[in-house]
Amino acid sequence: MAKAPTDKTNLPSRHVTEGPSRAPHRSYFYAMGLDEEAIHQPWVGVATCWNEAAPCNIALNRQAQAVKLGVKQEGGTPREFTTITVTDGIAMGHEGMRSSLASREAIADTVELTMRGHCYDAIVGLAGCDKSLPGMMMAMVRLNTPSVFIYGGSILPGRLHGKDVTVQDVFEAVGQHQAGNMSDAELEILERVACPSAGACGGQFTANTMACVSEAIGLALPNSSGAPAPYESRDQYCIASGEAVMNLIAKNIRARDIVTRKSLENAARIVACTGGSTNAGLHLPAIAHEAGIDFNLQDVCDIFRDTPYFVDLKPGGAYVAKDLYEAGGVPVVMKELRKAGLIHEDCMTCTGRSMGEELDMVSLEADGRVVYPVETPITKTGGVVGLMGNLAPEGAIVKVAGMEAQHQIFMGPARVFESEEEAFEAVKARKYEEGEVIVIRNEGPAGGPGMREMLATTAALSGQGMGKKVALITDGRFSGATRGFCVGHVGPEAAHGGPIALLNNGDVITLNAIDGTISVDITDEEMEQRRADWAGPKKTIYSSGALWKYAQLVGSAQLGACTHPGAKDESHIYMDL
Repeated sequence: MAKAPTDKTNLPSRHVTEGPSRAPHRSYFYAMGLDEEAIHQPWVGVATCWNEAAPCNIALNRQAQAVKLGVKQEGGTPREFTTITVTDGIAMGHEGMRSSLASREAIADTVELTMRGHCYDAIVGLAGCDKSLPGMMMAMVRLNTPSVFIYGGSILPGRLHGKDVTVQDVFEAVGQHQAGNMSDAELEILERVACPSAGACGGQFTANTMACVSEAIGLALPNSSGAPAPYESRDQYCIASGEAVMNLIAKNIRARDIVTRKSLENAARIVACTGGSTNAGLHLPAIAHEAGIDFNLQDVCDIFRDTPYFVDLKPGGAYVAKDLYEAGGVPVVMKELRKAGLIHEDCMTCTGRSMGEELDMVSLEADGRVVYPVETPITKTGGVVGLMGNLAPEGAIVKVAGMEAQHQIFMGPARVFESEEEAFEAVKARKYEEGEVIVIRNEGPAGGPGMREMLATTAALSGQGMGKKVALITDGRFSGATRGFCVGHVGPEAAHGGPIALLNNGDVITLNAIDGTISVDITDEEMEQRRADWAGPKKTIYSSGALWKYAQLVGSAQLGACTHPGAKDESHIYMDL
């Protein structure tokens, strides 16, 4: 029996498939092998960040084919397209890192433009590396289409001398090599075995953190983020995601029905309890911005402050994403949070069911090894902490997962550097002293431009055995793989005249992750005098091109470092045009 034609009265694809005036458009579709039935079905954009830059993205193309199969099985017409990715592990430690955060905006923008230009009715988005995950979710919320997110999966851990190793170990080995504690041959062996498969970095760094967020916020199917990239079981989640988006179209459940203030709070909980990346403090406000929801860095940190840390993942802990998956994944973690009354159960998810209904179906319990019972956490407060004070009036953020309490307070004189390169050279040459607070400024979203991550510098410090003997603050960012007392997102940034721009060598800085404070021993009068004497922001070499445009548009890190006014100023919804 012939299938009844889809009523496209309220679907965007009607603008390119329906009526005599769209005959030219349909001729293009016939040219690609589509038949009449396919043309008049709902159209689903299948967006991937596939490229050959790094293992994080290399498996996305294969997984997209499985998504398309699921869409077709439920009566939809999938149209695959790709967007860019800048992979932080490759961009790390040099000028290329300036492209990383800017790529998040480019991903969101290009997905939006592709969807708008071709009038797709829904989106399934696949992403593998740090900025591509929030970028894809931002596009979904911005467009407010029926949306399902899929993570490409984590890399398998390497093995060396009977232990799991990750790329974090390689970054830290550079510091050990510089300190003379590792030979050339040992370093070469490690670099060959640390990354043995496709997939994103396996620790609870930014990619896996935001993958957990995708489930907790409701945009990804339960447990879909857990299986490592090489596992063929990922294809089953991809097929199911294609089917799920068709259900969302039928029920008219859109991204902003799923992404609400409550679901953002659920997402912040999962970051805190897993000791996730500080970058979530940047990406959650940015996703909220796309929905017109006020949810800034301090809101995120308020949730971090009263969330127990009970999932033992690298870099602060012992395990990787594969271990969490084998212990039951994000659903088991969410179930533990629910036991403590820390989850909003009434939030809608992309299954069409509420978060509470999904958790009711989870039979597994915390294993006590990777996932501790919430009643007996690793620590009683979250693995990530917000700081506020006269050195950061707009706040700052630090990961404390794995840090003993006595190491969460640090006071020392400032050693100021004007860029990451300057700091890295000083660290390599040991031109710093134990007990100092290393300050790296002019690396904020606008000042960098691009808000680079400082993993090369922090990993070198750890490799030299100085990770607990110095602290580091910056208006830039840190990798999710960073360890030690490393404070990022200090705002306002130096380029905007924040106090970090006015620091001098020797100024005594106090960092207190227990009280949530960051201060410098300078009077208000002295600070104002320095401001009056300040020569203004450091000039950069980026006076044209994409990074120049980004620097002109980007806002404060506490609000997500966004580049447009957001849904609050929106006067239309894409789906309703």
